[in-house]
Amino acid sequence: MTALRHILAILLLPTTVTLVVPYLILSSRPAGLGWVPAATPLDWTAILAGACVLAAGLGLICTTVWQFATRGRGTLAPWDPPKHLVVAGVYRYVRNPMITGVILVLLGEALVLRSGAVLNWAALFFAINATYIPLLEEPLLERRFGNEYSEYKAHVPRWLPRVTAWEPRS
Repeated sequence: MTALRHILAILLLPTTVTLVVPYLILSSRPAGLGWVPAATPLDWTAILAGACVLAAGLGLICTTVWQFATRGRGTLAPWDPPKHLVVAGVYRYVRNPMITGVILVLLGEALVLRSGAVLNWAALFFAINATYIPLLEEPLLERRFGNEYSEYKAHVPRWLPRVTAWEPRS
C-alpha cells in the first residue's frame, strides 16, 4: 500500500507538471509536437546541456521521494505528508529540493525541445511555488513540527543551497 501512495503522488504531482502540462502546451501550438532536428552546433549544445539538466532534476526528484519515504514516512503529496521532518541528504543544503528538481526537469525539457513555451511554464511554475511555499506550506510546517522546523528554516535556505551541509543539533 505504501508504494501505491508514492506512485499516485508522483503521477499526480511531478508527472503532471513535467510531462502532462508540457505535452498540452506543445500539442496546442501550430507546430504541434513535431521534433525540430538539430541543425547547428548551438542546437546540439542546447540538447546536450538540456539532457544533463534534466538528468540532474530527475536525480533530485528521486532522492527527495526516497527521503520522504524512508525518513519522513510520508509522500511528497500535501494530502499525505511526511510524519517526520526530513533534515537529511539534500535537505541539509536546501529546503525545497523537490521543487528545484522539477524546475530543473522543465528547464532541461525547454533546452532539449528548444521551446520558449516550456521555459515560460517553468517560470510560471516557479512563481506559483515562490508564492505558495512561504504563504501556505511553511506556516503549516511550523505548526506541525514547531521549533524543529523553525531552527531548520533559520539555517537552511529555501531555494539556493548552502555550500556546506547543515548539522542539526541532536
